[in-house]
Amino acid sequence: MDLGIEGLRVLVTAGGGGIGAAIARAFRDEGAQVQLCDLDLGLLQEMAAEGFGVSACDVSDRGAVAAMFDEVGRTLGGLDCLVNNAGIGGPTGGVDQIAPEDWDRTLAVNITGQFNCTRLAVPLLRQSENASILNIASAAGRLGFGLRTPYAASKWAVVGFTRSLAVELGPHRIRANAILPGIVRGRRQDEVLAAKAAARGVALEAMRIEAMAKASIPEMIEPEQIAAQAVWLASPRARTTSGQAIGIDSDLQSLS
Repeated sequence: MDLGIEGLRVLVTAGGGGIGAAIARAFRDEGAQVQLCDLDLGLLQEMAAEGFGVSACDVSDRGAVAAMFDEVGRTLGGLDCLVNNAGIGGPTGGVDQIAPEDWDRTLAVNITGQFNCTRLAVPLLRQSENASILNIASAAGRLGFGLRTPYAASKWAVVGFTRSLAVELGPHRIRANAILPGIVRGRRQDEVLAAKAAARGVALEAMRIEAMAKASIPEMIEPEQIAAQAVWLASPRARTTSGQAIGIDSDLQSLS
């Protein structure tokens, strides 16, 4: 199926590994021009070797974000799609045990980072004939998530941010949608499960089995599934899809 995105100019934050790298590659394979950023210089080198434009950037740092957008302007000559993928897992523990600085850092990256990028992307997106913003949230953006309150709060905020952007930017023909992944295969999910198992005093494998038992389809999500949804949402085929929070989570019923 030709999605009609040959030459689409795309920026993917935290695109060096995991979900971000899968999204960047999926866009590239459809003929898009992709710029990505990350904090891991080793991952950036690997993605640069694959032909991607890369920038080192902490999305919570407004100066660094501004410098990245200057580079996007030079390398891509504009922007058609912003993928706000950057995010951190944050601390695991009871709300009374979480250090305030860990709370602040989680929200600074997961939601303020999306604002920092979006505010600079919108003037470029207004000039596009097929403009879209894709915000990566989480199933934790629609469910309660015990022992992970900073992360859940930030992802609920992403959904509200997305829906508000859709209303505000729709008249400019800019679509905004959120993707809510469930339990995604990869290193970060392993770290989250390990931290929660330690906090609850149970074995890691027991924690993994319990987590998967809460999904109607007891199967982990592959990063490539999220990437496929992102590419479709950025294509002209999704030109009237906006303001949606789309779960790719095996019909997860609970995260508690």
